[in-house]
Amino acid sequence: MSRPALTRPLRSERVGLAQTDPLRWRLETDKVGRFNWVYIRDDDELKRRPQTPYEKHVLGLETGLPELPKAETPYDAALNGLRFFKELQLDKGLWACRYGGPMFLLIGVVAAHYLTKTPVPEEWKIEIIRYLTNTAHPIDGGWGLHSEDKSTVFGTACNYVVIRLMGMSPDHPVAVKARTTLHKFGGAVGCPHWGKVFLSILNLYEWDGVNPVPPDLWVLPDWVPFHPGKWWVHCRQVYLPMGYLYSEKVKAPLDPLLESLRSELYISSYDLIDFSKHRNNVSEIDIYYPHTKILNFLNSAMVICEKFLRPDWLKKKAKEVVVDLIRKENQNSDFLCVGPINNVLNAIVIFCEEGPNSKSFLRHKERFADFMYMSEEGMLMMGTNGVQCWDTSFALQTICTIGAGDLPEFRETVKKGLEFLDNSQFTENCVPGSYRDYRLGCWPFSTKDQGYTVSDCTAEALKAVLMVQKLPYVETLVSGERIHPAIDVLLSLQNRGSFSPGSFASYEKIRGTPLLELLNPAEVFGNIMVEYPYVECSDSVVIGLSYFRDHSSYRRDEVVQAINDAVAYIKSEQDINGGWYGSWGICFTYAAMFAIEALSYQGEVYANSDVVRKGCHFLAKRQEADGGWGESYRSCETLTYVPHEQSQVVNTAWACLALMLAGYPDVEVIKRGIRLIMSRQQPNGEWKQEGIEGVFNRSCMIEYPNYKFYFPIKALGIFAKKYPNVTLN
Repeated sequence: MSRPALTRPLRSERVGLAQTDPLRWRLETDKVGRFNWVYIRDDDELKRRPQTPYEKHVLGLETGLPELPKAETPYDAALNGLRFFKELQLDKGLWACRYGGPMFLLIGVVAAHYLTKTPVPEEWKIEIIRYLTNTAHPIDGGWGLHSEDKSTVFGTACNYVVIRLMGMSPDHPVAVKARTTLHKFGGAVGCPHWGKVFLSILNLYEWDGVNPVPPDLWVLPDWVPFHPGKWWVHCRQVYLPMGYLYSEKVKAPLDPLLESLRSELYISSYDLIDFSKHRNNVSEIDIYYPHTKILNFLNSAMVICEKFLRPDWLKKKAKEVVVDLIRKENQNSDFLCVGPINNVLNAIVIFCEEGPNSKSFLRHKERFADFMYMSEEGMLMMGTNGVQCWDTSFALQTICTIGAGDLPEFRETVKKGLEFLDNSQFTENCVPGSYRDYRLGCWPFSTKDQGYTVSDCTAEALKAVLMVQKLPYVETLVSGERIHPAIDVLLSLQNRGSFSPGSFASYEKIRGTPLLELLNPAEVFGNIMVEYPYVECSDSVVIGLSYFRDHSSYRRDEVVQAINDAVAYIKSEQDINGGWYGSWGICFTYAAMFAIEALSYQGEVYANSDVVRKGCHFLAKRQEADGGWGESYRSCETLTYVPHEQSQVVNTAWACLALMLAGYPDVEVIKRGIRLIMSRQQPNGEWKQEGIEGVFNRSCMIEYPNYKFYFPIKALGIFAKKYPNVTLN
């Protein structure tokens, strides 16, 4: 069940919570896409810096944008949507967004502030409490793994701690309701692994009750099959600092507030709990990926080894190796790190190693703000430092695809977007010895500073750059010589040998066997231990390389072979019903759009391809009575298509795009979807936020709010070009 749509008055208003003045918030950005929300108290500065339409839009204020002439045709609707969306572009050329959804992130940044005695800005405290109040479950008052999830011990325990550390009284109705739910679940002893770690850091749980996170693994030779360097990058970068904190048993000094929280989080006295007996105690409502027998055996063995067999020299050596790798991660990402969890954990490690006044720790403190996002509901922590490059690439592609790049009113939008992608391309590789692949010439998911390239992000940015630079009024900013290294990296990322040959994973080639998933300790996420082949990543690379193939002869034979091998992989991943499982969006509709677009670039369409026909029939059978498509996030969890409670504009756009690119012969099916998209468009050209759009690791959903703009615009524009003489009524 999805949460109810945002309605006024907000829950925070109904319970009388304090709120900052939304007119004083501003979003500061730079040419490589860093954005920070700042609260301006000086009235003169407010006058010098009026709020932009984007700031007003995401803060729930009137944007001042006009109502547009009613769209009579799909192309009119596409242009109206684009006219609204272009006003959300920031002055440095990028589109920003609220990359929220996960509800286990705020505990990290709050713990880092609390342990290091770094003051939290008062405006953050007020708005974090507002956000958690407004996203609490409407019935039981708890929180889940993500914003549309049922309440869980992980979400409820961690966010209860957050609201208390941010200043909410334990007697406030919001706190009482959440605590009651937590106690019904049996208290915080049933937290999964990551929750136990954060509670231990805050001295609200004992490290004896945390399953081992041995930093010693980093001392092993690289050739060992389970060496952490072979793990998926998010997994290894989270467990890297976590290993240090576990080994050193880092915890905040106990104070009266923490003492009080110890009595609030549990249903029995803290001092009477034998935490060592709760290492494997995970609430049934939380568990998504249960422990294997081999993991339980190894955990027990490591506890014994740590207590009785581990020599001091090994502990010291492991600590040195881990700290060195953390410093390299900081250098490669300018202290942003791959994501918010390892960002805050790395900051705590650096604080422990170098002290509060070191340059490294001070830079970490500056970077906390890069993950914080101010919204109408309050302040949240994002899943990365943004989606800047990804969103901007798709926005530019959409403008060019529907022919709007030729219209004078969108030319500045296009040129500014290209300038941002130009500034976002990586110009150097990572520090040697940091277990990172080449990135020179590639593009990131978020920003150049963040330092991580992803296969599909590079491919989609490459396509966007090539499309935009074909326009006659656009200067060539990214030369062929700068594009060639991106092609080199993309070709190097294709999986060969026994690991899903022809496929592309996310950040890197697959380095380790999927059998390592038997050691997955996280309990709430699936498929975290190693890189996996992804249909969407493979699709995007096929699309990007195909577009490049048609524009350049550079490494032509290898490019063609890479495309052919990836296409074979994409076909092999189609299930018996004709669908493709989507790992990064919800879910089968998302993957179908990418897969069919990739196949269409090779001339495979409904008329000549059994695979494409099956894909189209899969979608057509799942069209709703109102003409739209609506897919629930439960599809991601269950690996089978689950309908949403109602049609969704984004799912509908994805399905329509797939059917149009395939040349599906029953145009009436597509017309009904297009009518649904047009019917949901607002008078100013926008679409309202509906269900959550994205996912990672099968179980955690995440927001991509700009999807509701550029994918519907693209669907409407392509329909108008493909069926110019078809009427909707």
